[in-house]
Amino acid sequence: MPPPHLSPLSRSVFRIMEAVCIGWFTAECTLRFLVARNKWDFLRRPLNIIDIIAITPYYVTMALAGAGMPGAGLGVAGIFLRVLRMMRVFWLMKLARHFIGLQTLGLTLRRCYREMVMLMVFVFVAMAIYSALAQLLEHGLDTDSPNSDYASIPAAAWWVIISMTTVGYGDVYPVTVAGRVLGGFCVVSGIVLLALPITFIYHSFVQCYHELKMRSARYARSLVAVDIMR
Repeated sequence: MPPPHLSPLSRSVFRIMEAVCIGWFTAECTLRFLVARNKWDFLRRPLNIIDIIAITPYYVTMALAGAGMPGAGLGVAGIFLRVLRMMRVFWLMKLARHFIGLQTLGLTLRRCYREMVMLMVFVFVAMAIYSALAQLLEHGLDTDSPNSDYASIPAAAWWVIISMTTVGYGDVYPVTVAGRVLGGFCVVSGIVLLALPITFIYHSFVQCYHELKMRSARYARSLVAVDIMR
């Protein structure tokens, strides 16, 4: 649906563009379903599921508008439709079919899922420990002037994650000496913990990139050979 601040002309252009895009993706999805050998396998693929989920809200909204029930008056159902409509952004994943960089990223994530799990475990364990200590040092022990940024462990977890990743927005920071010492340990340990699994992921990415480059080159040579034989 077009944003409410647009002019009537812009809203009309927006609706036309939306209808054309939805029609295009609907036709593509329908044709691919009709020519698929295994219909059930087609429906189980993640990108096809995203297509169906992203297309459906448009037709549901049009049906409700035709029945005199605007989406704005549907309450929770209307919010649910807007959430489903946001699934359209995942159509960008289809670009992976044409760009070797996105293909390399997807292949790397599939091959390095153990390293990714290990990375998440490292982060969550460190976050649990450091956020609890930070909340205690900055808020729990200082009863006279506690640091409100560390009022709870989940609030302190935000500071931990930006410190471990060395982002350091500066919106949350410790004020006590003990809290700053803890912050130093948090930054150093974050560099070490993140570097260990990321090294394996990097080498896997390079390997996957070279494999896909070689596969693409072999495919190009096979096409040239077929053209010569013709």
